[in-house]
Amino acid sequence: MQTPTNLAAGLRLPVNALDYALMAIYFAVVLGIGFAARRSVRTSLDFFLSGRSLPAWITGLAFVSANLAATEILGMAANSAQYGAYTVHWYWIGAIPAMVFLGLVMMPFYYGSKVRSVPEFLLLRFDRWAHLLSSALFAFAAVLIAGVNLYALAIVVEALLGWPQWLAVVVAGFFVLAYITLGGLSSAIYNEVLQFFVILAALIPLTVLGLKKAGGWGGLTDSLTAGHGHHFVTAWGGTGIGSANPLGANWLTIVLGLGFVLSFGYWTTNFAEVQRALSAKNLSAARRTPLIAAYPKIFIVFLVMIPGLVAAVLVPGIGTSDSDLQYNDAIPYLMQELLPNGVLGVAVTGLLAAFMAGMAANVSSFNTVFTNDIWARYVVRGREDAYYVRFGRLITVIGVLVSIGTAFLAASFSNIMAYLQTLFSFFNVPMFVVFVVGMFWKRASVRSGFWGLLAGTTAAMVNYFVVYKQGIVAIPTDQGANFVSAIAGFAAGAVVMVAVSLFTAPKPAEELRGLVYGTVSPGMAEPPAPGDDAWYRRPALLGWGALVLAAACYIPFSF
Repeated sequence: MQTPTNLAAGLRLPVNALDYALMAIYFAVVLGIGFAARRSVRTSLDFFLSGRSLPAWITGLAFVSANLAATEILGMAANSAQYGAYTVHWYWIGAIPAMVFLGLVMMPFYYGSKVRSVPEFLLLRFDRWAHLLSSALFAFAAVLIAGVNLYALAIVVEALLGWPQWLAVVVAGFFVLAYITLGGLSSAIYNEVLQFFVILAALIPLTVLGLKKAGGWGGLTDSLTAGHGHHFVTAWGGTGIGSANPLGANWLTIVLGLGFVLSFGYWTTNFAEVQRALSAKNLSAARRTPLIAAYPKIFIVFLVMIPGLVAAVLVPGIGTSDSDLQYNDAIPYLMQELLPNGVLGVAVTGLLAAFMAGMAANVSSFNTVFTNDIWARYVVRGREDAYYVRFGRLITVIGVLVSIGTAFLAASFSNIMAYLQTLFSFFNVPMFVVFVVGMFWKRASVRSGFWGLLAGTTAAMVNYFVVYKQGIVAIPTDQGANFVSAIAGFAAGAVVMVAVSLFTAPKPAEELRGLVYGTVSPGMAEPPAPGDDAWYRRPALLGWGALVLAAACYIPFSF
C-alpha cells in the first residue's frame, strides 16, 4: 500500500459550483466557531483545557473525532482492500479495551490529580527528568503526526480537486491555525463535534451505495471469497503461529502487539485524546468521555472497511500491477464512481474535516504541553497568566509551521497507517509502560520513570531501524514490524524500570496519594454531580457494555 502521493491520475472528481458552495459553508462555520469560542477564553485554563467545563457528550464525540483523521479513513479503507476483514482488529481489540481502561481506571488519576497534561502526571509520580523527557518526546511526536495529516490532505486534494499542493497546505493550515488561535481547545473541540457529523455524512452514503453496487453484503462476501479466499472475510482465519497471511502477523502479535501494547499505549497516554477528557466539567464526565466515544468507535469500522472491501471487488487486481489503482485509491475511486454532485461536495468536505480534525487534535495538545510543561516549567517561570495565553497562541503558529515542515517526512513511507503505527510504537508505548508500572507499583522509584522511558523508546527504535530495516530478523510487513517494535519497547521499559527501582529509592508513601492504584486523593473522592448517579451514566455499565458489544461484533467474522 502506497501513500496518497501515488493516487491514480484518473481520480479527478467532477466537482461543480454546488460542491464548492458546500465546502465554503463548512469553512465559514469553522471560523465562526473559533470567533464564538474566543469570548470564553479569559485564563490559560480556558485556552488549554476549556476551563474544565464541557459536558461528557461533547468531550466524548470530540474524543472519537480527534482520532478519526482522514489518514485513518483512507488508510483503514486501504487496509481493508489489501487485508480484508483483519481491519476489525484495529477497532474491536485495538481500541475498545484500552478506551474502557482509560475511562474506568486511569481517568480518576489524571483528573483527580488536576494535572493539565499527561507529562505533568509523570512529574508528580516520578521527577522532573521523566517529565521533561516525556514532554519533549510528546511535543516532537505531535508535530510529526500533525504533519502527516497536513501532507496527506495536500496530496489528496491535489489528486481529487486539482488544487496545487501549496494551496491545499495553506488553506487547511490557515483554518486550523485560525480557530485554535482564536478559541483554544474549546474551538478545537466544538469543531471536532461538527467534523464528526460531517465525516459520517460523507461515509454513510458511500458505504450504502458501495454495498448496493456490490450486490449487498452477501454478494460482497461471495465475490471476496471467490477472489481472495475465505480467510479474507474472517477476522482470525490464517493467524495461527507459523501460518502465512497478508497481514504478516499471527494471533499472538495481534493480541499483544496491537491489542495490548500499541492500543493501550495510544489510547491511555496520547494527550491528543486524553486532553479532551481533561476538559470535562467533572470527574464523572471525564471518566465517561472515552466510554461514550467507544460506542461510535465500535461501528465506525464498517464505514471504513466496507468501502475498501467494495473496491477490492469492483477493481480486480487493485494494488497490483494488473490495475492502475492502488489500495489508497479505494475511497477516492468510490467517490468518483458512486456519488452525485452535492453528495460529492459533502464527501469531499468530510475528507477535509477529517484531515483538519486529526491535525487540530495534535496541534492543540502540542501547544498545551509545550507551553505548560516546557516553557512555563523550565524556561520562563512565574509570569502572569495572560502571558502564557499569549505564548500559547504564538506556539500554535510555530506548531503549524513546523507541521508543514515535517509533513514531507511521510513521503518516505509506503503506507501512511504503518508510518503512524511506527510513531506510536516509538513514543506512546514507552510512555504507557512508565504509566502502568508507576500507577500499579508503589515501589517504582523516582529515577525509574526517566530510565524506563528512555530504554523503551530506544528499544523500539533499534528494533525497527536495525533489526527490521537491516534484515537481521525477517518480518514480512511494516505493520508486523510495528507490532514487534511495540512489544520490544514495552518489555525493555518494564525491565529497566524494575531493575532501576531495586537499586534506587522510591517516593515517600504520602507523596503517592492519588497517583498509585489503591490510594485516593481529595479530587478523586468528589461526589457525583446531580444527575450523574443515574444508572445509564454509570461508568462501569458503559465500560462493560462496550466490551461485550465489541466482543459480540466478532461473532459474524469468526467463521
